[in-house]
Amino acid sequence: MQRGHGPAVGLLDASPLAVVDQVTKTYPRVTALSSVSLTIYPGERVALVGPSGGGKTTLLSLLSGVLQPDAGSLTVAGKTLAQKLSRRELSSMVGIIHQQLDLVPQLPVVHNVLAGRFGQWGMFRSFLSMVWPQDYNMAARALQQMGIEDKIRERTSHLSGGEQQRVAIARAMVQAPRLVLADEPVSSVDPGRAQEILQLLTSLTESQGRALVASMHTPYLVRQFFSRAVGLRDGQVQFDIPASELTPAIQSELYSLGYQDSDLPWH
Repeated sequence: MQRGHGPAVGLLDASPLAVVDQVTKTYPRVTALSSVSLTIYPGERVALVGPSGGGKTTLLSLLSGVLQPDAGSLTVAGKTLAQKLSRRELSSMVGIIHQQLDLVPQLPVVHNVLAGRFGQWGMFRSFLSMVWPQDYNMAARALQQMGIEDKIRERTSHLSGGEQQRVAIARAMVQAPRLVLADEPVSSVDPGRAQEILQLLTSLTESQGRALVASMHTPYLVRQFFSRAVGLRDGQVQFDIPASELTPAIQSELYSLGYQDSDLPWH
């Protein structure tokens, strides 16, 4: 089922932002990834698609530095993730937006946003910010870009689900990583809100040489908001193609469900 040759030709003149080279990751009784290779360039928006258990979340965890591979190597911004990187270095390189958002609901919005700066700050300043928010104006600007600047002092638990998603994206903005990772960022929201969130994510990563890698399940959103689609199944890359080429037939083959093209949510 292997198709495609990775990024667009025009990007090949740029230096790669992230390189996954023959990476294997195993858990007891299962191989999550097997000899996976992938190169990501600045400005790219890469969607990881495929059935549950195919390796998408494991790949995101490896790119974030949370997991280490059993074989192969990963580099981001020229640094090997297997090295003992400082929290400051890793925070400036990679940011991740988890499906569960990982916000502290009891805290005001400003504190949750500025948590994205903890990796760059020392322990004293991070602690001080929990009492007296540091870089308040930076948080305000990020929330303004998200359209919720009026919520900056509200308790996070009082916000709607969509507003909390925007807080999580604002937190990634102030972290300013080179590579933004998102684990199923729109799986729990309605279609209209999903488009809003992906528009915010893609606009965040289109500037300043950043790239976005996200696990996705909805083909028409992949086509609309991403530049590449990487299919993963059974821990292996099945295809790496321009997102515009992710047809219902390719999607059906990836999931091996045998449904008809008309059953897919393309329209």
